[in-house]
Amino acid sequence: MERYNAACNAVSPVAFSERQFSNIGLQKRLYRHVRETFGLSAQMTLLAIRKVAGSYRSTREAIKEQNKVLAVLGKPLKTLTEISFREHGAICYDARVLSIGRNRVSIWTLDGRINLRYSKPAYFPAVATVTQTDLVYRDGAFWLYATVEIPDVEPADPSEYLGVDLGVVTIATTSDGATFSSDATEKVRQRYGRLRGILQKTGTRSAKRRLQKIAGRERRFKTDTNHIISKQIVCAAEGTKRGIALEDLKGILLRTTVRHDQRERHHKWAFHQLRSFIEYKARRTGVRVQVIDGAYTSQQCSACGFVHPDNRSSQAAFCCLACGHTENADINAARNIAARAAVNRPIAVCSPDTGGEVESQACKEHGATYGIMPPTEVGGS
Repeated sequence: MERYNAACNAVSPVAFSERQFSNIGLQKRLYRHVRETFGLSAQMTLLAIRKVAGSYRSTREAIKEQNKVLAVLGKPLKTLTEISFREHGAICYDARVLSIGRNRVSIWTLDGRINLRYSKPAYFPAVATVTQTDLVYRDGAFWLYATVEIPDVEPADPSEYLGVDLGVVTIATTSDGATFSSDATEKVRQRYGRLRGILQKTGTRSAKRRLQKIAGRERRFKTDTNHIISKQIVCAAEGTKRGIALEDLKGILLRTTVRHDQRERHHKWAFHQLRSFIEYKARRTGVRVQVIDGAYTSQQCSACGFVHPDNRSSQAAFCCLACGHTENADINAARNIAARAAVNRPIAVCSPDTGGEVESQACKEHGATYGIMPPTEVGGS
């Protein structure tokens, strides 16, 4: 593992300086040098080069997506910097250097192949094809992270959707009225935040050992919570033969600002992980997932379609200024998300900054006007 990551660190400066992020290009340029210098096998040399090239490509794409949001906000753009690899970073294996049997795994090492016993969790699928395996060194033990292929169930074309509104105070709210509070995860975040602060301030050896011991506990708790929530949402949609509608929140952490005391909670909001969990669980059960534009779903009335920023008087309360409809704000937003997915085309609304009214074809079909009315006209509407 140390030799493999040392090879990656030797390839990285060349890839960065020459802007060569192609597997083939780097192999032609550095294959012989890396293999002779670090004593790796042919396949391990290729895997080290591919890890470097893949890391640069994925980082570059992530920066491009972030810069799209930063450019709109007028903030400084990010640039690609040289990547370094940890001494005990993960090794990405393929079938030529690692094979998994019924209860043993064969792994290539510098001293030849070794066969090791392994244990797998109960949730590991019985029928699956292992495509890639990462060897990870964590807490003094070696773990295999196996990527498996499971046949997806062909999703049906539903006539209705279960809308899901994602948030910070309430992690998820469905159009059926089911809510998943963030109280438990917030208590865990505050608890470990205080504990880390105390231990970092103490700075003794025992405090540092304690910091290492608790590292990752908060993240694992949130991951488990997202697994539980996503499973319940998918089961609810599967049982009623509906699809799942989610709002597109890409770049929201960069677009929105919060108070200083809320920054940690805001930036630890794992909405992307929850969405990915819902999507892959839905694929396994044949439930269709549709991602829609979530603009103004929190300001739009799910009963009459009227849109106004003052419809939402607080984080939890929604009261329509046009028809008087009152409802929990998150449930109202979830029902708007479900309705937009069912219509399957964008609903035209105008910006709160411009005022006026915009009416779409979908509005005409439902007999409602989706728009912004000046506050002075609301009382007489």
